[in-house]
Parts: sequence; C-alpha cells; structure tokens
Amino acid sequence: MTLLEPHTVTTAVERALNEARARIQVTDDELDEARSRRDDIAAALKREFGGRTYVNGSIAHGDALNPLTDVDLGIVVPDPDDLYGPGRRGPSELQERAADAIRRDLKEKYPKLRVEHRNRRRSILVRFGEPVTPGQSDFTADVITAIDNPAGEGLYIPNYLAWDRSHPERHTEMVKSANKMTRSSFARGTRLMKHWSRTHDKPICSWNIKALALGCITAPITMTDYISIWLSHAIAQLSIGETPDPAGVSGPIKINEKFTRPQVVAAFRQAQADFELALQYEREGYPMLALNQLAIFFGDENMMPKPDQDEVKRIARERWREKNPTLLPASASTASTSAYGDRLPARSWAC
Repeated sequence: MTLLEPHTVTTAVERALNEARARIQVTDDELDEARSRRDDIAAALKREFGGRTYVNGSIAHGDALNPLTDVDLGIVVPDPDDLYGPGRRGPSELQERAADAIRRDLKEKYPKLRVEHRNRRRSILVRFGEPVTPGQSDFTADVITAIDNPAGEGLYIPNYLAWDRSHPERHTEMVKSANKMTRSSFARGTRLMKHWSRTHDKPICSWNIKALALGCITAPITMTDYISIWLSHAIAQLSIGETPDPAGVSGPIKINEKFTRPQVVAAFRQAQADFELALQYEREGYPMLALNQLAIFFGDENMMPKPDQDEVKRIARERWREKNPTLLPASASTASTSAYGDRLPARSWAC
C-alpha cells in the first residue's frame, strides 16, 4: 500500500484519476440546495414527532456524485408506550403521519411536491419536481421512519408492513471516521468506484461499495492504490459471500438482483484486469496507452476521455515492434490488438 498524499503523486494515471474525480464531484451550490431541502424535511418531521433525525447516504458521507439526484434522512420516532416494533404495530401509521407532515409543511415552499409512501418497502419518497443539478428531471428524498431498538443496538426500520434491524446512524459515523482517518482518500476513491458501478449496470449499491471500503481503506492513499486495493478486497469478499453489515446489526448487503454473485465477482475480475493493464502500460513507459486503457476501464468519455485514437494506434504499433523485434512488422490492426492484450468481451460477466 502506498501511503502518499494524492497531490504528491505525479504519474499520468494518478493525475487522470484526480482530474476525473473532479469532473464528477458535486458543486457547493448543489450541496447547499440539497442540504436545505433535507433540513426542511427534517424540521417537518421533528414538528410532527419530536424525537431525533439522522442523515445518511452520499451527501452525509461526503461522496456525492454529479448529477446530484437525491438525499437520505430518517426520523427516530419516540415510542414511550412501546406500541411499535416486531410483534406489535407495523410502520404504516408512522409513515402516514410523516408523509402528511411533509406535505403540510413543505407544499407552499415547493409547489410541485409529491409524497409517496404506500406499497414501498422502506422509505417515503419525496419528489420535489425541481432538480438540484441543472438538466435533471427531478430531485428526490428517501425518508425513513424508524424507532429505537430497546433490546439491542441500532434501530428498527420499515420492511413493508414489518420491521428490520439496521444501524444507519452508526454507518454514517463509521464512514465519517474513515474519511477523517484517510484524509478524505476514502470519500474520493469511493466516488470513483461509485461512478464505475454506475457505468457498468450497478452490480452493487453505493452502500455496498462503502462497506467493502471500510474493510480495506484505512489510511491516506492514492487513487491508484485505492482502486487496486478495493477491487482485490471486493473480489476476495464476494467470492466467499455477500458483504457483512459493518455495524454488525443487520444482515449482509444484497447485490443487484439482476446478477448472481459469481457474475458480480467476474465483473470485478474484468475491471481488475483492465485497470492493471493501464498500470502495466505506465510502468513500461507508455502513458498514452495507459490513459486509453483507463478510459476503457471507466467506460464514460465525459468523465475519462480517450486520447487521440490515431496516436494511440501509432504508439501501440511502436510498442508491438519493441516487444517483437525479430518478427515482421505487424499490420495496424494486429499491432493495436496485441498492444491491448487479450481482453474479455465487454459485459461478458453478465451473460
């Protein structure tokens, strides 16, 4: 593990990763507006229930991506008479009250507001009808009505008409601690891997990415090393089972239901091969090939643009000739293919 501050690293790959990270980072104005809307909801919930509110998700954790589309928060409802919880009343009544309170208190400020709470598994969905990031269709909030667990750690949160154990407050504490301990390397690298997941059919959710990172990112680190270490850890963990809850309260974190766990492991193995090839090109002294391979790894030219492809092919031919001095010159197509190695077909892991 290379324990270096990101700004001290001057390799082409590291510079490109930090430039890409800046491209997908949310602006301060967007964050301020999102927090303001979150605070408005929290105030409405506090007026209705008392109790305490908590924040969760990417804005609370410091790893929000552009475009910013949602925010997460919860209200822990006081239950002095022990009316709610497993074996007693379900969450429906509390969700109804919370939805009504949000509508009542926020409708004047947000005329396009819509609140949905029926037939949802966990959260009340608040649709503002107005985006925070220009060009987006909407901005939403996921609101959890929770109760304390009097018999153990964490909270009870809705699961349709029943309750599940969870500890979202502890999750946020753990992520914030990791950000501080790693001097923000945790949040910066997480943002990159969340974007990778976004462009590869989201095999695992954002919380799963962070939960895995909590198990392997423990000190200030470069973005290059973050990706290498995270992929190795994710492959090792998901090869034996789903990611455990870092707080040790709820069950393991589920992967995207569209895929099997072996398919997700295959996706990460392919990503690892793609990323390691970029590092190999850089070690060999071919930074342009490294940057081209990095663009292949992320699959989003807005975030990680490909370099000039004619120049890439020329350098690929040059590399091929240097590695095969005794052979006849290869054609452009053969040399280009050889330069990139034997890559698996795109999305082969999802077949």
